[in-house]
Amino acid sequence: MARHITKKKRYSRGHRNPNSRKKTYSSTEFGRRNYSLYVKRVLKEVVPQRSISSRTLDIINTMINDIFERISMEASNLMYFRNRCTLTPEDVQEAVYLLLPGKLAKHAVAFGSDAVYRYAHS
Repeated sequence: MARHITKKKRYSRGHRNPNSRKKTYSSTEFGRRNYSLYVKRVLKEVVPQRSISSRTLDIINTMINDIFERISMEASNLMYFRNRCTLTPEDVQEAVYLLLPGKLAKHAVAFGSDAVYRYAHS
C-alpha cells in the first residue's frame, strides 16, 4: 500500500497567506541609493582601461551613503541650532567643512557650489 503524504502548511500568527505579510525594512536598507553606475562612469572617464570589482563597488557605495547621511545630519543640526526651518546651501557647506578634513573639504565645497551654479543656470 502506498502512503498518502500531505504537507501541513504552517503560517505564523494567523496569517493565511505568507504573501499577505508586510515586508519589513531595516534602517540600513530603507532610503539607500545605489551609486555604482555613477562610480563606473567616473572611473571610465578618468581611467578608461581600468575596471572595478563588484565588492569594491559595494564598499564605495556604502561609503558614499555613509558620508551623505553624516553631512545631512550635521546640516540639519546646524539648521536646528540656528532656529530655522529651511535647509540652505550654507548649512550644507558648513557641515562639509566640519566633517571633512582640510583640502578635501575645500575641494568638495568648490565642486559642489560649481555644480549647484551650473544646475541653477541651465
